[in-house]
Amino acid sequence: MKKLILILTMPLLFCGCDVLQQLPQAAGVGGAVTEAEAGQGIKEALSQGLVKAALQLNKEDGFFKDAAYKVLLPPDALKIENTLRTLGLGSMVDKAILQINRGAEDAAGYAKPIFVDAIKNMSLSDAIGLVRNGDTSATHFFREKTTTQLMNAFAPVIKSSLDKVEATKYYSDIVNKYNNFPTTFTKINPDLVSYVTAKATNALFNQVALEEKNIRTNFAARTTDILKKVFGQRL
Repeated sequence: MKKLILILTMPLLFCGCDVLQQLPQAAGVGGAVTEAEAGQGIKEALSQGLVKAALQLNKEDGFFKDAAYKVLLPPDALKIENTLRTLGLGSMVDKAILQINRGAEDAAGYAKPIFVDAIKNMSLSDAIGLVRNGDTSATHFFREKTTTQLMNAFAPVIKSSLDKVEATKYYSDIVNKYNNFPTTFTKINPDLVSYVTAKATNALFNQVALEEKNIRTNFAARTTDILKKVFGQRL
């Protein structure tokens, strides 16, 4: 009997596909997860996270009233804020901050196709290695691999949104007012786009990470068969 078991298990011991051996077994869905399913599952998890992120942030006060994501003035503009508030021009600063956040909220709605394209372009070999890793490993990998590309694509969208709600104008107004003071020797650059792009992109990634973690730990969050199979492994 022992010889028979050994003969039957020898092919598995010497299977050449290391990745498939590491993939999880699906709980109650049947069968081992294939490479293609693993890749599809990771991409669906990221896509689902992105949709929820966009819905959460692409609404009035999605940024402005969220303490974690509210976009304040850039660090090099803090001196402007302090000076103008001291001079009784706080409402001007507040209006600029509000409109900057309105621009980020508007832009979040346009991020979806940009992020989805980047997710689709993840290689299969990249995706399958992330199935067993827990927590927010897929989002972290996605962020590391695509941030520069995504920010380059997102920047024009941010600019358009900032212009649409006149955030650029309000910010330029306070910067120019500060730059024109006789006591201002170090001029501030009124360009807002790259700063807000970074803030908005980070907010979207953070929201995607929260949803990835939810999918990994909460069965009810696995809304498709492939998510149930890929993330329904016995740990």
